[in-house]
Amino acid sequence: MSTAVTDRNALRHGAQPPTPAAIAVCDLWKRYGELEAVRGISFEVERGAIFGLIGADGAGKTTTFQILAGVMEASEGSAQIFGQPARNARSQTGYLTQTFSLYPDLSVMENISYVGQLRGVSEADLRERGHRYLRAFDMDRFQGRLAGQLSGGMKQKLSLVCALVAEPRVLLLDEPTTGVDPVSRREFWDTVAHLTGEGLTVLVATPYLDEAERCHRVALIHQGQIQQLSTPGEIRRSLGAKRIELRTPKLREALSALEFRRTGRQIFDVQRFGDRLDLLTHNPERGLAEVERVMREKSLPIDDIQVDEPTLENTFVATLRDLGERTSDEAFPGHKDHRALRGNVGIGAKGLTKQFGSFTAVHNVSLQVKYGEIYGLLGANGAGKTTTIKMLCGLLEPSHGAMQLAGEAGKALRSARIRQQIGYMSQKFSLYNDLTIEENLDFFGGVYGVPPGEREEKERWVLRFAGLEGKQHLLTGSLPGGWKQRVAFGSAIMHEPAIVFLDEPTSGVDPLARRAFWSMINHLADSGTAVLVTTHYLEEAEQCNRLGLMVAGELLLEGTPSEIKAQQKGHLLEFRVDQTQRAADLLKSARERWRVSIFGTSLHVISDENTDTAIRNTQAQLERAGIRVLDAREGRFSLEDVFISVVEQARQQGKVSAED
Repeated sequence: MSTAVTDRNALRHGAQPPTPAAIAVCDLWKRYGELEAVRGISFEVERGAIFGLIGADGAGKTTTFQILAGVMEASEGSAQIFGQPARNARSQTGYLTQTFSLYPDLSVMENISYVGQLRGVSEADLRERGHRYLRAFDMDRFQGRLAGQLSGGMKQKLSLVCALVAEPRVLLLDEPTTGVDPVSRREFWDTVAHLTGEGLTVLVATPYLDEAERCHRVALIHQGQIQQLSTPGEIRRSLGAKRIELRTPKLREALSALEFRRTGRQIFDVQRFGDRLDLLTHNPERGLAEVERVMREKSLPIDDIQVDEPTLENTFVATLRDLGERTSDEAFPGHKDHRALRGNVGIGAKGLTKQFGSFTAVHNVSLQVKYGEIYGLLGANGAGKTTTIKMLCGLLEPSHGAMQLAGEAGKALRSARIRQQIGYMSQKFSLYNDLTIEENLDFFGGVYGVPPGEREEKERWVLRFAGLEGKQHLLTGSLPGGWKQRVAFGSAIMHEPAIVFLDEPTSGVDPLARRAFWSMINHLADSGTAVLVTTHYLEEAEQCNRLGLMVAGELLLEGTPSEIKAQQKGHLLEFRVDQTQRAADLLKSARERWRVSIFGTSLHVISDENTDTAIRNTQAQLERAGIRVLDAREGRFSLEDVFISVVEQARQQGKVSAED
């Protein structure tokens, strides 16, 4: 019997008509000439659910969002919001785009008022809702600040407030936390979870797959088609694999040995982190035996080895590889060798300070980055990282302090010789949007004096690295964010600089491309280049040799990833529960909020009690509230746990960032 007949029979007997799905997409196609961006996708999202759309750059995610937001028509198929065509349901839809849709010359509150008036919100509701959402994001004290003077993370928060002020029934979030620091990301997701608890339906695209773990269901889209659609847990289990975590002080040597052994089929994927390797195997017993045998043969020590479940990111990368997706691992066609410089100081700062009027953006920062080293500069939005980088590479004059670049100091830092030794990839794309990819590469190759004979070879490499072979005539402004980042990275290193500054190079880049980025960054360091990098994705920060953590313009912590994690006091408890968000809210109400956070599908709790007592007391507190504990154990501090702990404790001590 058809669904339509069933529904009519139900109505005839007095039953209520079925409630339409909040979002219903059926056999949706979108063509741009010969290009098929979306190819017959179908999915439904129930009211009050968080649905994740994940995929590589150019998979069709943004096109799907634009159709659902009613700003673009489909070529075929249907996209409905609560039973209405998406274009007719725009009053019920909030849309946060990838690119900022704010007016930089309007204040925070003026942006909210403008959007609210366009959506027909009354003046009284505008004031009440605007203040309520600003308080939720800890932004209520910035009402008079111009939007153009906010950091990237604060702009994203304001964009979300603007999307929420009309109180839509459906919220479309296209990479909402790109460029947002870990503290703000967790606040963002807590807010979204509470809103869905009140009935809001959310469709989200994100390149951070620990965030996708918080979705009720996830669809993996590739080349315009949905390849998998299920809960995050079911998708992880579909890989049919386990993850082996290997910790060794000889990380680089172990990586080389085990990558070579992947042909043995016991280990089918190897990924490097700062203090461990993650290896995937279909047979954990044989996989463990193979890893231990290889480490013995190479006389490499094992500090710790254990088997765990694969992450959603592991599954994502493995699935894309099964579908034939590859990133270029071709070596950069370099002609310069900086290895003789290894050990010398490439970048140096002593007492670096920058004041803008009465405001101190950077205070007394001292650091050194040696040739052949990757130094990660971490900090929340507004902590002073970008200002520090601009001073270090000579784009901004410091108020006080001394700098050293490539062995030079003082006025010599601005010489053409020094500038030729520096590569800089800024936080905002350092490309010209109205030029083609090829024209951008020609321009930067010419500016940096790359010999014509080398320029063509290097431009071909950039196109392969970016996955844009044959697309060099596209306007750069038309590219998705991840592709732009790859072209910008290639442009910054075409002249083979001895010193490279990378300000959030992988922002908005999908996990597979992120691996390619870090493979290349490690290659630069191996060839003797001094690399200073900032990132908000702290798992990749573990690939740095040393890290510095900035808070409110000051450098508070410095050391290797392992040293910084070892400095964290207390114990990290890891809980899996049946009501994660409710459990987090409950525990935050009874202790310092920074001690509790949602991390993927787990709940992380930092306690000063001994482990057994802390687990017993926390479990009892949760169970009294009707929350079932599925698993509890002591975990390892991640860099993200340490980062949030340091930032929040600094705030409690009165140290506040530029945004505060």
